[in-house]
Amino acid sequence: MNLFVIITFLFAISTLFSYVNARWIKLPGVIGVMVLAIVTALLTLVAGKALPGFSRFILDLSRSIDFSKTLLDVLLGFLLFASALHFDLNKLKENLRGVLIISTVGVLLSTLLFGGLLYFIVGLIHLPIPLIYCLLFGALISPTDAVAVAALLKKSKMPARLETIISGESLFNDGIGLVLFVTFLELTETPGKTFSLSVAAQLFAQEVFGGIVLGSVMGWLAYRMIRSVDDFQTIVLISITLVMGISVVAGLLHVSIPLAVVAAGLLIGSRCFGKDPEHDTKEYLEKVWGLMDELLNTILFVLIGLQMVSVSFSWNYLLVGGLAIVILLIARGLSIILPIVFLRRSLKLQYSSIFILTWGGLRGGISVALALSLPDSPYREIILAGSFFIVVFSIVFQGLTLNKVVNKLI
Repeated sequence: MNLFVIITFLFAISTLFSYVNARWIKLPGVIGVMVLAIVTALLTLVAGKALPGFSRFILDLSRSIDFSKTLLDVLLGFLLFASALHFDLNKLKENLRGVLIISTVGVLLSTLLFGGLLYFIVGLIHLPIPLIYCLLFGALISPTDAVAVAALLKKSKMPARLETIISGESLFNDGIGLVLFVTFLELTETPGKTFSLSVAAQLFAQEVFGGIVLGSVMGWLAYRMIRSVDDFQTIVLISITLVMGISVVAGLLHVSIPLAVVAAGLLIGSRCFGKDPEHDTKEYLEKVWGLMDELLNTILFVLIGLQMVSVSFSWNYLLVGGLAIVILLIARGLSIILPIVFLRRSLKLQYSSIFILTWGGLRGGISVALALSLPDSPYREIILAGSFFIVVFSIVFQGLTLNKVVNKLI
């Protein structure tokens, strides 16, 4: 398939799923289209012989799309910019301590706890996975997904403070998650290589601080250009070019694209929306990026569902996937309990918030993209299958029950 045909079919499928969900199923938008995409993928796997033409089409479409590159290099920048653009910077400042602690220490603790617990439990059931691969799995699945969180919190009834912490955490935890992922991946590819704290710290500084500086500089330049004109098309073009330019430059400089885009989005959002609210810039950017956010989210969740045709299924994978869901919830809960216990007064959080923060920590496309980017190894397929199980459970089950959990605990 050529590129235009792929894009056309992808939009057509997304439109069909969105219509069917809005007309009959009536689930929250992204959940509904993802469920339909998963059902389509499962039909492709189950009814291959009964519907060969349909199965061949879905398989060809899925294999024609490099999901990792499509998400990490194209979609992610636009989606994160849209989320950051509408994020309330004043609320972030009020909860900055909690956001930073959970997005750094929390992710590190979750990764280590998940990896250790998974290694211990799979050993008990005689499905040995090396500890380094368990930690690698933990590194790619522990950070919460900003896109999934933003999409599913829009209609939630979560208290504003907790919503700010969860949303802020999901915007900033990619830095530590990526450093851990790259570090553990290098250890799996170089047997005998030891962990270097100095190298990890250098990588963290380059990715995190480099990304924030790049995004701030390019965001400020774009903001000055936006404020100097009052033309709808020009303002929109500047914002779109900013996201695309950041993705290219950040890739060349090997700094964090997500953090760079978030920094630019927060700067422009706070400047354009926080001051002179009557200026038409606010209306222009809100409408265009709100629409773009909805459209790209729909396409992304369709892509996640369709990627299930690339997953190998076996009873062992189903078992590990189910165990991984439980282990991740435990690791997530423990990684939140410790900061709240020691910093409860400064964070101003109640103990009932622990379960809400645990249940609201949603995983999404980034975890799937990182799992798909893993090189071939005896453990790649089981990590990929486990990641899919966690993401589907997180988006569908946790997403649908989040409001019920909040209502019972608040």
